[in-house]
Amino acid sequence: MDTVLLLKAAIMGIVEGLTEFLPISSTGHLILAGSLLGFTDEKAKVFDIAIQTGAIFAVVLVYWEKIRSTLVELPSSRQAQKFALNVLIGFLPAVVLALIFGKFIKAHLFTPTVVATTFILGGFIILWAERRPASATRVHSVDDMTALDALKVGLVQCLAMIPGTSRSGSTIIGGMLMGLSRKAATDFSFFLAIPTLIGAGVYSLYKERALLSTADIPLFAVGLVFSFISAWICVRWLLRYISSHSFVPFAWYRIAFGIIVLATAYSGLVSWHD
Repeated sequence: MDTVLLLKAAIMGIVEGLTEFLPISSTGHLILAGSLLGFTDEKAKVFDIAIQTGAIFAVVLVYWEKIRSTLVELPSSRQAQKFALNVLIGFLPAVVLALIFGKFIKAHLFTPTVVATTFILGGFIILWAERRPASATRVHSVDDMTALDALKVGLVQCLAMIPGTSRSGSTIIGGMLMGLSRKAATDFSFFLAIPTLIGAGVYSLYKERALLSTADIPLFAVGLVFSFISAWICVRWLLRYISSHSFVPFAWYRIAFGIIVLATAYSGLVSWHD
């Protein structure tokens, strides 16, 4: 396979891994990177979704002890059953709404104005969320979440269907606004990502299987590996970061990036419609 194409796959994998779990929208960054690299055909769109699985493997590795103990204790522990049910409850709204509105969103909302607006609006929402008094926090661990908490986070995750919103951003900040601590909201966002992104990747590969062949295996393998490595580094860093820092820097980054989206779109530098 073309070495240049594999290099592009590696770069896209790194971008995916570094942005998937930060509240800054991996989709927006992949669009920008793909446009700059000339990696924007239909196969590239499937690639962008498929390599999310590599990032998810990183989450599984970081949270392996919690995942393993939940699976082992599931038949007998009410706490494990409650946690697993909460993840399922949080996952289902995205499945239902994606099946209903997925095609419409891809056809009508993938515009520079929508992407830029959601970037900027999301930045101001983060600033607002971080100004809440500490007394507003009522849930300090994912094990303390109720089914209603999980459903609410699952519903706000659906906002990420709008390009530029950020799945991590909507679940983490949405969770915080609903009373979850920064740590609890981040942890649940990661756990919720496992079925959500794996499901999206498998569905995309199955749906677009006619576009793919065995010759594409090296391309996807490189993207998955680099996505995994960069996501593992990013997740470990983020968990340390949130212990003593807020998401305010990400808010200002989103606002600045939204301005960049508008500037590159209307100058013609980046084809955000591809």
